Amino acid sequence: MLPTTSGTSMFGTVLVANRGEIALRVIRTLRRLGVRSVAVYSDADAGAAHVRAADTAVRLPSGYLAVEEVIAAARRSGAQAIHPGYGFLAENTAFARRCAEEGVVFVGPPAAAVEAMGDKIRAKAAVAAAGVPVVPGGAEPHDDLLEAALRVGFPVLVKPSAGGGGKGMLVARTAGELPGAIESARRTAAAAFGDATLLIERYIAGPRHIEIQVLADAHGNVIHLGERECSLQRRHQKIIEEAPSPLLDEETRRRMGEDAVRAARAVGYVGAGTVEFIVAGDEPGHPAYFIEMNTRLQVEHPVTEMVTGLDLVELQLRVAAGEPLPLAQPDVRANGHAVEARVYAEDPARDFLPTGGRVLALEEPDDHPHVRVDSGLTPGMAVGSDYDPMLSKVIAWAPDRALALRRLDAALGATTVLGVPTNVAFLRALLADPDVTAGRLSTGLIDQRLGALLAAAQGPGGPVPGEVPAAAALVLHDELARRAGDDPWAVPDGWRVGEAAWTTWRLTVRGETIDVRVRGLPAAGCEVAAGDAPAVPARLDRSGGEARVTLDGVTTRYACALDGGTVWLGRDGASWALTPHRPGERGAGAGAGAAGDGVVRSPMPGTVLLVKVVPGERVAEGQPLLVVEAMKMEHTVAAPAAGIVAELAARAGQPVDMDAVLAVVRPEPDGEGPAQAGPDAEGGA
Repeated sequence: MLPTTSGTSMFGTVLVANRGEIALRVIRTLRRLGVRSVAVYSDADAGAAHVRAADTAVRLPSGYLAVEEVIAAARRSGAQAIHPGYGFLAENTAFARRCAEEGVVFVGPPAAAVEAMGDKIRAKAAVAAAGVPVVPGGAEPHDDLLEAALRVGFPVLVKPSAGGGGKGMLVARTAGELPGAIESARRTAAAAFGDATLLIERYIAGPRHIEIQVLADAHGNVIHLGERECSLQRRHQKIIEEAPSPLLDEETRRRMGEDAVRAARAVGYVGAGTVEFIVAGDEPGHPAYFIEMNTRLQVEHPVTEMVTGLDLVELQLRVAAGEPLPLAQPDVRANGHAVEARVYAEDPARDFLPTGGRVLALEEPDDHPHVRVDSGLTPGMAVGSDYDPMLSKVIAWAPDRALALRRLDAALGATTVLGVPTNVAFLRALLADPDVTAGRLSTGLIDQRLGALLAAAQGPGGPVPGEVPAAAALVLHDELARRAGDDPWAVPDGWRVGEAAWTTWRLTVRGETIDVRVRGLPAAGCEVAAGDAPAVPARLDRSGGEARVTLDGVTTRYACALDGGTVWLGRDGASWALTPHRPGERGAGAGAGAAGDGVVRSPMPGTVLLVKVVPGERVAEGQPLLVVEAMKMEHTVAAPAAGIVAELAARAGQPVDMDAVLAVVRPEPDGEGPAQAGPDAEGGA
């Protein structure tokens, strides 16, 4: 714990204006400091872990973005300060000002600093004036975007001026691609941030994304805590972060730290913040260009905490309470290496579409000196499209990078979430990539290696190893026997007088259907044959949420849960959902959503952003019908075949679940001729 500066005192009560893992993480520090914590919650989060962890909890009828409701909650609970975490209101200047008006301390920078750095155009101008290098480009309203793109040369990066987290950022590689990129980025910026202003920057191929953690107090002291390497990204979203960067030498590290401090001073920054740089890793001297400043705590702050031994939330609170920083730049020492992986509710095999469901079973590695888990997950909780799909963060420390990567991989292997598909197996495949282990990183690495990474995430047995359907059939057979009171006569086709007969289980998993035959009772020893494989002796031992399956003398442990008739199995960070069907019944993988039936379903839980057709319109195969947005990603849903839009079941702004019916396209009546693409809802052809 850091020493308290004499003459000041910590807050007595702090309201945490957030949810999930970051709310729990802030509450953890408040508890250690002896500060009373106040949680807020939406109706969807009434039973959430952060609500139970806080000393007091206040309901927000309109959700976490309701500024006046959060302010009222602070007044009702007697909170002297509000910690916003990240996201939601963390970089909302109106909220920071309302806190000041109400006499409540906003645990963050002054509203003017948030405003200056929240506008990427103003931010670039401010730091450039302070001598910090910036990426060449142009910005509205002073520059014509096409002219700016031609001036800096293609490819270019189109970015919203407001917002952050990569939302709305698009690459245009040619002048022909630029209008479409501008249209999409402007639409996203207007919808997400209420500001459609854009800027363009020269696109740096194969860059490194490296950021510097800064801290500043109200007494004029500004320091940095070193860098974090955040180059492993997908769609501009960080997946794995580490500290320190394997790229930087001491001179480059010193130069970037000084640039970050200058950037913070340029806007009168106070509190914890992160200055982000794009680094041309393949150029001599690794030139680093300022891209933006995040005026809040970062998701990846734990790696900095693990190598410096500092608690950034505590430092935020002390600075907000008026204390000077308790350390100077020479006092900052980095020790060892830390790596963090973000666990998302998403399906890598389906283009990383967000997933959802109810957490049926949960296994996470226990915290110990070398592994830390920041998680908002609890068994039974519902994961939907209301909030960001990040579920937890797993962080590992070691004296060197190689050991830190191994420890993180082992911790991910001990992570199992049943009921909600996650990216854990993909994260393990990414950590094992030869370029990742060697530290040869870039923001484009995942896209370049995606096919190989997906194959590695599936493992040598493919997306569904043969023993998994066998294990699921044993669980189903055992469950049937248990419900029958272990009476072998009550198990359909299980036993007959004088002989043992086979029972066939038809299972659908990840779009595949496989028949598994079982003969005997799994708990007492039986035989099982999956697909065309020969029958082997098998046994099942189930207790609690665990299933130990022995096939031909080899025992494998699975986390196991039943959801209706579906069996969920998990091991080594991977999970599978296997649904039984009666023999002769078509599995889900061949059913709705296929081009043959014309039913168009949502590929993910989210919100319908745009409807581009009307009922009765003739459409061509592949023509865009709707745009669904979820978690900073737009997905265009196209017509599965030529025909007529017979039904339109969604409207713009409507929330939809995964696999919800959006539209139905029927073939045209005979004699009408082939369908032609009609005008979309925006008037285009």
